[in-house]
Amino acid sequence: MNEGREGSLEAPTRHPIDWKSGEFYDESTLFNELERVYDICHGCRRCVSLCNSFPTLFDLVDESDTFEVDGVKKEDYWDVVDHCYLCDLCYLTKCPYVPPHEWNVDFPHLMLRAKAQKFKKGETKLRDKILTSTDAVGSLAGIPVIAQTVNTANSIRPVRKILEKTVGIHADAVLPDFHSNSLRKRYDKLETPNIDGEATDLTKGKVAIFVTCYGNRNEPDVVEDLIAILRHNKLEVRLIEQEKCCGMPKMELGDLESVEKLKDFNVPQLMNMVEAGFDIIAPIPSCVLMFKQELPLLFPDNADVQTVQQAFYDPFEYLMLRNKDNKLNTEFKNKLGKVAYHVPCHQRVQKIGPKTKEVLELVPDTDITLIERCSGHDGTYAVKTEYHEVSMKICKPVTNKIKGAELDHYISDCPMAGHQIDNGMDEDSEMSAESPFSLLRQAYGI
Repeated sequence: MNEGREGSLEAPTRHPIDWKSGEFYDESTLFNELERVYDICHGCRRCVSLCNSFPTLFDLVDESDTFEVDGVKKEDYWDVVDHCYLCDLCYLTKCPYVPPHEWNVDFPHLMLRAKAQKFKKGETKLRDKILTSTDAVGSLAGIPVIAQTVNTANSIRPVRKILEKTVGIHADAVLPDFHSNSLRKRYDKLETPNIDGEATDLTKGKVAIFVTCYGNRNEPDVVEDLIAILRHNKLEVRLIEQEKCCGMPKMELGDLESVEKLKDFNVPQLMNMVEAGFDIIAPIPSCVLMFKQELPLLFPDNADVQTVQQAFYDPFEYLMLRNKDNKLNTEFKNKLGKVAYHVPCHQRVQKIGPKTKEVLELVPDTDITLIERCSGHDGTYAVKTEYHEVSMKICKPVTNKIKGAELDHYISDCPMAGHQIDNGMDEDSEMSAESPFSLLRQAYGI
């Protein structure tokens, strides 16, 4: 189909997602578009190394009677959809046919449309609905006695085998710990210095943290380190008064109505802080991406969503803006040595560059090696019985690079990716993934 055609050399552009139109949920037009895009992908095959959607598609084509997409059964199209976890790397880093190219290929958002139809038809597993209900699960598992029970049960092999057989959560997948002493509980007890942050040309000097459900219940230590870094840099720090899940897990499920409900709760809370003169950051890349890209594309006519988008930053992006204005504290007490830095997909596609690397390289005697490969985790994909082994295969280039290097640390901006990498390391490995916030705090000696 694409013989003799060249891809676009222009920067990729993104069209809003018209998910409330009747055509969006029309199955016949969906399958026509799936066939069109699958045919383009089959003729190109540049994305074969990114995730399992593309090998699945190409195997279906190669094993068909015609060796073309028209030989693939329509019901098998869903196998490709189910392996896509909307990392966006194919769109941003590989595909030559994205808009403004006339072929207008947006593979991730086509997969989103297919997932939304599947959800609308009631074909989503109960397990997947529970796994993506992060607020409800976190509230229950965050109760002190329950948190201890859940964490203990997750470490007992026979219990995990039962979970695998009954629920479909793989026994070898890493499940997050739950902390009853959440970040929000800790924040109330943290010493709150009276800091009047200094505004610059690029930043306001006042930062509001969207803690995220994962940062609050599962990785409160990491967010505590972030707060310490910000205050060490003379920034006024507050938490968003109330928050719910950013909506990324529900979006990946195709449950767009739940995404809208979460947006309706979160955006007014964020607007309160924007109107009070605060910049906004979040410790998890996926949550940052949700507010910087996905919600603005899902709700392009919502002025508050667009305002929040302009006020939202990746934490290290924000620190580098402060450094550009000579307002970043660069008095470091400790070197970091050799560090392997895994860049999560949802940070790479923000188009901000490797800001974490740039900040850490300000620390003397520090050498950062970039690893720009997917960990295969995606929040829920890696824990599911049918996908876990595939996820570990996707992660293998990351672990191989770490194993083959002499390192003092390895880090990832995404804690879930870090745990996935740990899961692929040798059992006798003396290192485990660290947060770049924790590493920067160590460099400051605070």
